[in-house]
Amino acid sequence: MSERSPAIVIIGSGFAGLGMAIQLKKNGFHDFVVLEKSGALGGTWHDNTYPGCACDVPSHMYSFSFELNPHWSRMFAPQPEIRAYMERTADKYAVRDHIRFHSHVEAMEWNDETARWTVSLADGTTLTPKAIVSGIGALHIPSYPDLPGAERFRGAAFHSAEWDHGYDLTGKRVAVVGTGASAIQFVPKVAEKAEKLVLFQRTPPWIQPKPDKRIPAAVRRMFATVPGAARAFRNGIYWTLEARAVGFTIDPRLSGAMRRLALHQLNKQVRDPELRAKLTPDYTIGCKRVLLSNDYYPALTRPNVTLETSAIAEVRENSIVTADGVEHEVDCIIYGTGFKVTDALSELRVTGRNGIKIQEVWADGIEAHHGTTVPHMPNFFMLLGPNTGLGHNSVVFMIEVQIQHVLSCLRLLQRSGADTIEPRPEAARRFNDRLQRRLRRAVWNEGGCHSWYLDENGVNRTLWPGHTFEFWAGSRKAKEEEYLVR
Repeated sequence: MSERSPAIVIIGSGFAGLGMAIQLKKNGFHDFVVLEKSGALGGTWHDNTYPGCACDVPSHMYSFSFELNPHWSRMFAPQPEIRAYMERTADKYAVRDHIRFHSHVEAMEWNDETARWTVSLADGTTLTPKAIVSGIGALHIPSYPDLPGAERFRGAAFHSAEWDHGYDLTGKRVAVVGTGASAIQFVPKVAEKAEKLVLFQRTPPWIQPKPDKRIPAAVRRMFATVPGAARAFRNGIYWTLEARAVGFTIDPRLSGAMRRLALHQLNKQVRDPELRAKLTPDYTIGCKRVLLSNDYYPALTRPNVTLETSAIAEVRENSIVTADGVEHEVDCIIYGTGFKVTDALSELRVTGRNGIKIQEVWADGIEAHHGTTVPHMPNFFMLLGPNTGLGHNSVVFMIEVQIQHVLSCLRLLQRSGADTIEPRPEAARRFNDRLQRRLRRAVWNEGGCHSWYLDENGVNRTLWPGHTFEFWAGSRKAKEEEYLVR
């Protein structure tokens, strides 16, 4: 079933898709639609509703620069508050009417003759826009570990991103697999309810104190009424976070203060030397994502909580057996094992000019020009594309820079009266070669650990290798000489 198509299709209604929609309207582009696979906007902040779910970037920075929120209740907003902010923002800028919910995109194919895309939806609908902006991000495909016998388990089993709120954890024997950013938020909450909690840890994370304070009403009033106050506070947070990048991207030895802070908290909160040894990372701080929590370590010292570091050998009908032969009887398994970050991009069903598939363009690894455009893919843009993730600051900042890049590409098309724009392969090659040279010197490649930042070949396809202001300076505006405009 086909219908009149908008000029631009945006995929996803998280921060990326929402921000793109708002800026299109503000810049005079009104013929667009936002396709959202779920029944509500919010992206990852709609999907993730596990107990304790909150942002680990300060609230005033994890928001749009053009829509500051003076009313954040805490320094680190909980999920419902972030989701409410996104809902209000969508209404304020009148983009909700552009969103089509329950619209799951299955494939995108470029037509050389019509110079349009064919976007195929799961319900059989097809759209034929001139341009596509993918705002799907990387944190939307849950990653499950390959555990022998997992399909035999008879109890409840779910991923943190697909939390079963109908299952009562009170008095249950619970197994948690994984110790990532989500797990350290929900483990303390689960530990309060469960009769027994066994946490299966493969690698201990570096954890720093979370300066999460309730923002007094008087301060919120000041942010709302004093011109420039909220902006100044946000700017202070920005530069504080930027300082962390020095140790990640220039010299890991400059992260000594971060390491000492993390170890001080561990030593203070975990008195048992055996447990403390299990929780002490043996890799360079920053190599994996540095986490923030005040209650994770105390939760592991509870009498009903056991930290298990032996590898999982198999899952049985009512238990998990570790490599040392110990059998742990459990009623429920919760997977806090993150997302398929690189797969979220590499599995895209996109066919570009002359029938070339995006996987063919990415035969040597996923990459994009300024993380946004891909050779042989005309009028195709990605927000939060390859190497636009961060280990130190807010990805919303990166999204806004990329949105400006997309708008500058659209303006190039308008000025020239052309039909298509795509990056020159040689320009994309130069950009990514420089990027990978910098990454090879960074902590993520030299820290002695493996992480979801790296692909199967050990190449970092996820993170930006420098300060965010460098990305802003080099990527906010497309350079015409780096693009084929036809």
